[in-house]
Amino acid sequence: MGEIEDAIERADRENFTRQPPKTLKGQIGYLLKQMGSAKAVAQELGVTADSVNRYRRGARKHARADVASKIDDAVRSRWQPQVRKRRRQQAAASGITVETRARFGYTAPVGSTDDGRFRRLTVHLPAAYAQRLFDARDAGASDQEMRGIIAQGFKDIYFQDGGTRATGLSDVEINDIDYLDLDY
Repeated sequence: MGEIEDAIERADRENFTRQPPKTLKGQIGYLLKQMGSAKAVAQELGVTADSVNRYRRGARKHARADVASKIDDAVRSRWQPQVRKRRRQQAAASGITVETRARFGYTAPVGSTDDGRFRRLTVHLPAAYAQRLFDARDAGASDQEMRGIIAQGFKDIYFQDGGTRATGLSDVEINDIDYLDLDY
């Protein structure tokens, strides 16, 4: 996963109305219910179906650290899909807030630059950019394509202030991301 995908996932997790199961047995039970079979869960986690069944029965109380991490990620990525969907629809209607510390490069009539300093920006992007970002993610877009959507939003909202300044600015790129968080 890329930085943008991770930020969307973190924003989704902040909106859970209930916490996902914490015990190994509860997590495996949830995955079995979602995926239908021990074989499917085993393939996702990279373990055998017998191991999955041992976790389900409680014969194994603890998984290896790497497997436990995969189990937790698999549960959280599937947890409360309706809550996630509802929050994304609201964000697509009202916009998203992007907070980042990154290097920005831009192309202007006088030339281009990589602007060698980090900028810390918190910008509320309108609904159109939120919708484009979610549509791109659902279509399996790369992290670079999603960066482009956010950079376009920064260009229009932050750098050009809705068309009132820097009208000659033609292209903005996010060259380096120190951190990026989304809120919706």
